Amino acid sequence: MDAAQQEATARARELQRSWYGEPLGALFRRLIDDLGLNQARLAAVLGLSAPMLSQLMSGQRAKIGNPAVVQRVQALQELASQVADGSVSAAEAANRMDEIKKTSGGSVLSTGSQHTPSSGAPTVRRVVREIQSLLRSVAAAGDIIEAADTLAAAQPELAEFLRVYGAGRTAEAIAHYEAHQG
Repeated sequence: MDAAQQEATARARELQRSWYGEPLGALFRRLIDDLGLNQARLAAVLGLSAPMLSQLMSGQRAKIGNPAVVQRVQALQELASQVADGSVSAAEAANRMDEIKKTSGGSVLSTGSQHTPSSGAPTVRRVVREIQSLLRSVAAAGDIIEAADTLAAAQPELAEFLRVYGAGRTAEAIAHYEAHQG
């Protein structure tokens, strides 16, 4: 790889860090490890071609162009954390990955098929994930944190909201949501 290619790759990885919180190579390798996948299976679940996944991982491409794929990445990150904390078994994770693969994305606040099958009302987790997805579809995590820092002195509660939902972990956002329900 020549100097220009190295520079372009470094720039792409830095953009990925600002948009997704970390370079996609690291994020995808963690998902592969945590969920027991290989690259081909991860690509299939995300709805990407294997070459596209490879280009994103290596920094040859910076951005995931399809918002539905970004939502699937976020769903897999949440699933990986549930597997890690033991709240979801490996067998259940496999079933959930099949469900994630079938999601088409579309409107972040879509109705119907995204509700839990056991009830007509969305769960707290679903509401929180929709808020997170909406914020993250508008701006990258780094930009949201920068906006929160700008607001912090005058509007500390709003700044906290942006940090928690725009750049924090789902578990933190759920705790925030539950603490602020009247």
